[in-house]
Amino acid sequence: MNDTPVERLGWLGTGAMGSVMAAALIKGGADLTVWNRTTAKTAPLADQGAAVAGSIAELTKASVVFVMVSTSADLLSVVTGEQGLLGGERRPEVIVDCSTVSAEASAEVRAACAEAGVGFLAAPISGNPHMVADGRSAIVASGPGETFDRVARWLRVISPTVVHAGPGEQSRLVKICHNLFLGMITQALAEVTTLAEKGGVTPAAFIDFINGSVLGSTFIRHKGRAMVERDYTPTFNNKMLRKDFDLGLGAARSLEVPMPVSAAVHQLIQTTIGHGFAEQDYAALYEVEARAAGLRGAESDA
Repeated sequence: MNDTPVERLGWLGTGAMGSVMAAALIKGGADLTVWNRTTAKTAPLADQGAAVAGSIAELTKASVVFVMVSTSADLLSVVTGEQGLLGGERRPEVIVDCSTVSAEASAEVRAACAEAGVGFLAAPISGNPHMVADGRSAIVASGPGETFDRVARWLRVISPTVVHAGPGEQSRLVKICHNLFLGMITQALAEVTTLAEKGGVTPAAFIDFINGSVLGSTFIRHKGRAMVERDYTPTFNNKMLRKDFDLGLGAARSLEVPMPVSAAVHQLIQTTIGHGFAEQDYAALYEVEARAAGLRGAESDA
């Protein structure tokens, strides 16, 4: 039996990640209304019981509105724009942004919310849609403690791990650092797998060994499988990862932190995009590494 009181929630942005997070709220007992720029993408959630809003303004009837969009510009538009969540007379009590955006954009939205008397929580999530659906994601949140406490129960419906990192934009930096680390680990895995492969070891044998060693992890298992199968179906594509490296290296410059490994991987991501893998998963770093090692021709596509 679910003892969670029914509360009217809103969800803005029903792409691959937003849809599975919103579905978790429906399953957790929320009275959910969803909106997406492309209305057809809300259909699976409507089938699960969500109401579909005809405009962003309709979401403001909810007490809490979650946002999941692709870029900083998108976040500013859907919150502070003329047709955004703060644009009308009616406003939600709290806006929770789960996107991966810049700290600067987040601070601008936070200030606009404060001026409008609306609570704001930055709550980016780690994990791809499959991991979220399987209950293996993590959320890092930042904002005033009372705002976090107001919505923490719903965050925990989405993810088993929810961490409050501070009162401001700390969660943005944590998420960007996380994604820098993902890129660096993936490039390292691509390099050592390629080295083993060129020395006569099959990628499958090498990845099996790594997974059984102290280095094994859920992440290595998933990315290793993608490399072995040369399956670059995107869970997070190279253009998205490049955006996060742009943000991370920008933060490093502002904080005067040297990031030599991140800087090198940033250029390798750019190289991978240049080889035609912009819209494919960043496991394709392995494909470009293998080509550079002469293991396959540049004309060989995944």
